[in-house]
Amino acid sequence: MADKKLTSQTAIVTGANSGIGEGVALALGNEGANVIVNYVTNPDAANAVVEKIKSFGGNAIAIKADVSNEGEVINMFQQTIAQFGTVDILVNNAGLQKDARLHEMTLAQWQLVIDINLTGQFLCAREAIKEFLRRGIVPERSVACGKIICMSSVHEMIPWAGHANYATSKGGIKMLMQTMAQEYGREKIRVNSICPGAIKTPINTAAWSTPEAYNSLMNLIPYNRIGVPEDIGKLAVFLSSDDSDYITGASIFIDGGMTVFEGFATGG
Repeated sequence: MADKKLTSQTAIVTGANSGIGEGVALALGNEGANVIVNYVTNPDAANAVVEKIKSFGGNAIAIKADVSNEGEVINMFQQTIAQFGTVDILVNNAGLQKDARLHEMTLAQWQLVIDINLTGQFLCAREAIKEFLRRGIVPERSVACGKIICMSSVHEMIPWAGHANYATSKGGIKMLMQTMAQEYGREKIRVNSICPGAIKTPINTAAWSTPEAYNSLMNLIPYNRIGVPEDIGKLAVFLSSDDSDYITGASIFIDGGMTVFEGFATGG
């Protein structure tokens, strides 16, 4: 596996037992990384991702942890370091939606989304940075001290009626990511965001599962196809590798052009 981009590096991918997280975990594992497949529910799905990674010669373990729970996050990092010695890459992917119009949104719906999507990224990033600083740069693995990828969304810039909690969490991720990149750049810790548009995952089945829904979705996407988790996985490999060493503090949109606002293609 010496020709792999991430050989001997260890990556934690949160929310990795389905969807985008699974796609990222598989891609990193395929490039030689030891992968921690984090999950909260459905351990069978997490173990299935582990077995897929092992099937093509990678190394992976599944660890249960709620990213909004400080103690569970700390324990996940402790388990990872005990198993693999350190952490080189964190992919802050875990996230969810609890949709409602603002005047009908409960505090519980608001708080759950903020706790998982935003506070969860803070807790995991904090533990990752502690480990990066403790270990320092290991040149034979990477020229960077550590890499953090925050999974954001096109909705860090596009407002989304009916999803105020989700859009707010993604806007917060943008500022968290940029602040971390600014604060730890001198230590050679790189922090970037991946901002997906419409990706074919279980979380948004209603948006693509019928021809009518799919065609309606294409009105928002100039490139005229829905994304797949493999698209995100390829970008995650690039941002985790030394190929992207001069990129930090960046929001990289991977959306088929959704952020150029296709609805205005004919003048609005």
